[in-house]
Amino acid sequence: MSSRVLSGAVYGIDALLVEVEVEFLPGLPRLDIVGLAEGPVRESKERVRAAVKNSGFRVPGARIVINLAPADVKKDGSAYDLPIALGILANQEVLPKERLGQYMVLGELSLDGRVKRVRGALPIAAAARRYGFRGVLLPAENAAEAAVVDGIQAIPVTSLVETVGFLLGHVSIDPVRVDLDALFREAQTHEVDFSEVRGQLHVKRALEVAAAGGHNVLMVGPPGSGKTMLAKRIPTILPPLTLGEALETSRVHSVVGFMDGRALITTRPFRSPHHTISDAGLIGGGSIPKPGEVSLAHNGVLFLDELPEFRKNVLEVLRQPLEEQRITISRALASITYPARCMLVAAMNPCPCGFLGDPQKECTCSPLQIERYRSRISGPLLDRIDIHIEVPAVQFRDLARSQPAEPSAAIRARVDRARARQLERFHGRKIYCNAQMGSRDLARFCRLDSQGEQLLETAMLRLGLSARAYTRVLKVARTIADLEGLDAIQASHIAEAVQYRSLDRPVA
Repeated sequence: MSSRVLSGAVYGIDALLVEVEVEFLPGLPRLDIVGLAEGPVRESKERVRAAVKNSGFRVPGARIVINLAPADVKKDGSAYDLPIALGILANQEVLPKERLGQYMVLGELSLDGRVKRVRGALPIAAAARRYGFRGVLLPAENAAEAAVVDGIQAIPVTSLVETVGFLLGHVSIDPVRVDLDALFREAQTHEVDFSEVRGQLHVKRALEVAAAGGHNVLMVGPPGSGKTMLAKRIPTILPPLTLGEALETSRVHSVVGFMDGRALITTRPFRSPHHTISDAGLIGGGSIPKPGEVSLAHNGVLFLDELPEFRKNVLEVLRQPLEEQRITISRALASITYPARCMLVAAMNPCPCGFLGDPQKECTCSPLQIERYRSRISGPLLDRIDIHIEVPAVQFRDLARSQPAEPSAAIRARVDRARARQLERFHGRKIYCNAQMGSRDLARFCRLDSQGEQLLETAMLRLGLSARAYTRVLKVARTIADLEGLDAIQASHIAEAVQYRSLDRPVA
C-alpha cells in the first residue's frame, strides 16, 4: 500500500500540483526518487533519512520508492523534503492519510528535523487555492508570503515533530494572517527623495515625463553629475503598486527566493545589475529556467549604469523584452514566459574619458574613440529608449543653495494625475501607460495639428529619426500633454519631446 502527499512544482511564476507517492518494496534498505528529479531533489534522500531518525521516528528497513507525479515535469529545489518525510510516516500509519489530503506541503528539512525556508511559496499557495485545498503546510519563514493569498490557511511549521503533531491533532497552530493595508501604508515611505538632488531641473523634468508615461530613459553625462543619484530616486515618483501588481511582482521574487521573510513586495523594485552580468542573468535562463534581472524589475525600474560597458550581446537581448514586456525562455521540455514590464533607466558617459562637452575639463578622446564608444549601443536599442537626456556637471551655486528642492511627493502627485488620465483612456485594456501604446492607439490618441506635423517633419529630416523614433516622440508628446491635463497634443509638446532625443543628433 502506498501513501500520497500533495506538494507543488514552480512553473514560471505559477505552480503545478505534484503528488509525492511513497511505496515500500521488498529488497535491501535504500531510498529511490523517480519523476524527473533534479540534483537538489535527489539529494533529499539523505536529509530525509536523518531528519526522520533524529525526530524520533523509525526509518523502515525496506526499499522506499518515491514517485513525483506528473513524471514529465522537472522537479527542482529542496521543497519536497517535508512531503517525502510525511509520506514515509503515513505509509507506516503514523499519520492519518485523509488528513494529509487537505493540505499542500512544502519545506526543506535539516538533519535534525527543523523545517527551513524554500523558494516559490507564494505561487504554490496560489495553486492551493486554485485546486481547492484547505491550506498549505510550509516553513514559518515562508508563511507570511503564503498568507497574502486569500481563501486558504498558511500553517507555519518549524520542525517535522511539530508538523506530525499538527496533523495528528495534538498541536494547535494558528494560521498566519497579514494586514495588507498596513503593508501598503509602510510602503509610502522612502529612504531617498528628489529634494536631496541639487540643480538638474531639466533632468528632473525629463524623469517626471518618463515616470508619467512609463518611458525608458538614457542619461548621458560626465562622472559625478548625479546620474546614479537621480536614477535611485525614480521609484519615489512612480505611482504606488496596486494589489494586483504587488502580487505579480512578489511571485517573481518568490520563485527566485528573494522575499527574505516579507509577506509582499509593496514598493516598486529597483534592480541595478553590474555590467559583468551575462545574458542569462539579465533575461533569465538555466536548464530549469529562472527569471533574470529584467523580470525581477517587473513593475519597477531596471537601472543599467555605465551602459556601454555591458557586453553587446547582453544589451541586444534586451530589445525584445523592452518591446513585448515579457520574456519567453524555451527549452527542450518546456517553454516558460516571465513578465518583464519594467522601466529601463540607463546611464553612460558622453565619451570614454567622460568629459565631452564639459566646460571645465577638456575631453581627451578622438572622434574615432567617441564613435567606437557610442557604437557599443546599437541603433535598434537606442530607438527603444524613448528619452535621451544630457546630464551636465552640477554648478557650485546649485550645490551651495540651502533652499530645498521640490520633494518627490509633489512630483508624484503630478505623475499620478497623468497616469489616471491614461488609465481612463485605456479603460478595459491591458495598457497601463502611454509607453505601451500600439500603432492603432497612436493613430487615435496622438493626432497632430498642422503646426505639430510640420515641426515633427522638420525634426525627422534634420535628425534622421527612424520610424520607431518617430513613434517614441509621439508617445512622449502624449505624456507631456497628459501632465498638463490637455487632450490635444500641441506643437510645444512635440518640441519638448524632440529635445529628449539627444543621441539622435550627430556628435559635435
